[in-house]
Amino acid sequence: MKRMISAGRFLLTALFAAALLIPQTTWAVQEIKIGVIYPLTGGAAAAGRELMAGAELAAEIANSVMPELSMTMAKNEGIKSLRGAKIKLIFKDHEGNPTLGADLAKKLIHDDKVDGILGCYHSSVTKTVSAVCEQYGVPMINGSSTSPELTFRGFKWFWRTTPHDTLFTKDLFDFLKGLTEGKVKGVPAVAKKDITTLASACEKTEWGSHVSELIKTYSKEYGFDLKKSLLYAAKSADLSSEVRSLKSVKPAAMLFASYTSDAILMVKTLKEQKANPKIIWGQDAGFETPEFRSTLGADIEGFLTRSVFIPKVAEVKKISGQVNEMYKKKTGHDLSGASARSFTGLQAWVAIIEKAGSVKPADIQAAANSIEMAGSELVVPWKGIKFSTSGEELGQNIWSSGIIGQYQLDKSGQVVMEIVYPFDAASANMIYPLKGF
Repeated sequence: MKRMISAGRFLLTALFAAALLIPQTTWAVQEIKIGVIYPLTGGAAAAGRELMAGAELAAEIANSVMPELSMTMAKNEGIKSLRGAKIKLIFKDHEGNPTLGADLAKKLIHDDKVDGILGCYHSSVTKTVSAVCEQYGVPMINGSSTSPELTFRGFKWFWRTTPHDTLFTKDLFDFLKGLTEGKVKGVPAVAKKDITTLASACEKTEWGSHVSELIKTYSKEYGFDLKKSLLYAAKSADLSSEVRSLKSVKPAAMLFASYTSDAILMVKTLKEQKANPKIIWGQDAGFETPEFRSTLGADIEGFLTRSVFIPKVAEVKKISGQVNEMYKKKTGHDLSGASARSFTGLQAWVAIIEKAGSVKPADIQAAANSIEMAGSELVVPWKGIKFSTSGEELGQNIWSSGIIGQYQLDKSGQVVMEIVYPFDAASANMIYPLKGF
């Protein structure tokens, strides 16, 4: 009997000792709470719905087993390193308001006890939310804000998966340069003098102001003449005076940075005033939402917009096509640049937590700083995800890249997006010049 009791005590002691060797978080974590802060109402609500749907789809895949998808997070039900803990998204609406965004971040941290944050689309809101996360040592991943300054602040708890506007704006000027060199599919070389004059109008927030400055910088560097550079109040009720000012300098190309409601109003006003530039380019955002396309229809034929995802990518990249089909079943339309980036942002969150095997902030930080995700797993056509950890810029994905698309009409008269840049990935001949209004 004594031997049995002794053996029992030994077994219990051994089990207790073994339990101590297993990280406490492995036993305790049943769900990983990610606070997601997007503009779900207001002038950018259309983009907010896209962002929300993209993040939701990524979470659905991460919390299920979908072996048909060549994606690590689709192979396990939940986070494998945390014994199947599920991803729970807690959405908040910042309404495009930086102060509200910061308050929501504090509530998510203190009241909801989130393990991290994803957001926020508007660079101005991302700026204040990330400052709150930095203050409290809470990891934040940004998938869709493109103001370059966000990753030049030396923050240790902020990582951005998307390319930023320095790269996107440089792409535009490389494209214009290529247009003069005969590199654009379907267009003979255009004389530089025919497209030298530019005019820009950007909304006056953190994002738009930075885009405006970048356009000035690259215009000078590439030898273009920026005749007019305007900043206008976001969510404007009338843009007539701005369009008159742009038209007055007779630019060959008009360049815009606008959220959805302003982008739609800008185009309607351009049409009313019969603007006739040879090129119109939008810095993504409002120029790429489904509402922009459905509201304006054939009026946007020939417009250019930068992006990170165009449905044509799905024709050459299997995983993009598979996820795009799932997204279409969920929403009724294709992935956009916004939804593809929010999907990728949440996918990065899943991979980082899987690598960390923990929800401790320090473990997540270490995992984020060392993660290397292959581009073959992503819906976007990037080399992958790898964050900068030294130098002036911290937390920027150095494996990301951009594309330029053009709205064209297909054989049935539907508005579709074709790739025109990079030149070697072009999916159709470019329409040049614009037909005008």
